[in-house]
Amino acid sequence: MLRPGASGLALGAVLAASTAAARADRVIAIAPLSTLGAEDTSAGTRKLTGEIEAAVAALPATRVVRAQQVSDAIKRAKKPQLRACEGDPACLAELAGLVGAQIVISGEVGGLGESRVVYLAATENGVELRSTTLAVGGARDDGGGPSGAAVRLLDPDGYRGTLRFAIDAPGATIYVDGSKVVPSPRGELALPVGTHAVRVTHPEYHDFVRFIDAGFGTTTDVPVGLHQYPILRHDVLGEPINRDRIEYLDPPVWRRWYVIGPAAVGLAILTGVVVGYAVHDFPAGDCRKLGGGRC
Repeated sequence: MLRPGASGLALGAVLAASTAAARADRVIAIAPLSTLGAEDTSAGTRKLTGEIEAAVAALPATRVVRAQQVSDAIKRAKKPQLRACEGDPACLAELAGLVGAQIVISGEVGGLGESRVVYLAATENGVELRSTTLAVGGARDDGGGPSGAAVRLLDPDGYRGTLRFAIDAPGATIYVDGSKVVPSPRGELALPVGTHAVRVTHPEYHDFVRFIDAGFGTTTDVPVGLHQYPILRHDVLGEPINRDRIEYLDPPVWRRWYVIGPAAVGLAILTGVVVGYAVHDFPAGDCRKLGGGRC
């Protein structure tokens, strides 16, 4: 029979063990990096391996079997062929079983001098899950270094960056890659790493349209300065659109109505008299008919 204190300690130990198991629900083995089919033991590669191990260990619910531990297990098992599997599924599956890991991360180092590129792959039960590249030294790397490579391999949904919007007009709507989005109260929006088409709209303003890069693990500020439509500004504020002055000039005397009207009437009367005279009195004097005789 357990005493109350002993039962409490036992229960606490069980809960701690369960919590530890839940936190470390996957075991990742880092295979020794190789170059040209052989294990690379240079100082630079050892340093890079340590950075990859630290990046993988920083992921949640992950326990890491380090490359040195893997090498020691290979040495004890007297299986030197496991030091450079070169992507062979059977070799990687055997290596995972040897160290008790679910997933093995293997890599091949290429390049010259300080500029090198590492080709990494994550394999589970002999099946490649994902692969990625990591540029080190003088090579340009925009993918977040070892931390970004670890996330791309093991937690691709977490490979994100943040955009922080500062919009000077309330009530604006944000679209990213054609879809409407709603940022946090602080204006922040988490997006997959890469270039995104951003459009901010407002019924009273011109659209704000930009292509913006979201970097891994970073926050990019996006100041949005909207410009109001001129017609709305003038109508709402009652401001004139332009300052041109319109002047109305009086027409000359001969074009005024009280001159043109009587002149038109007089001309009509004169025309009537001329037409009447021509109809009733023309021709005047004697006339002759064709064929002889008088009219």
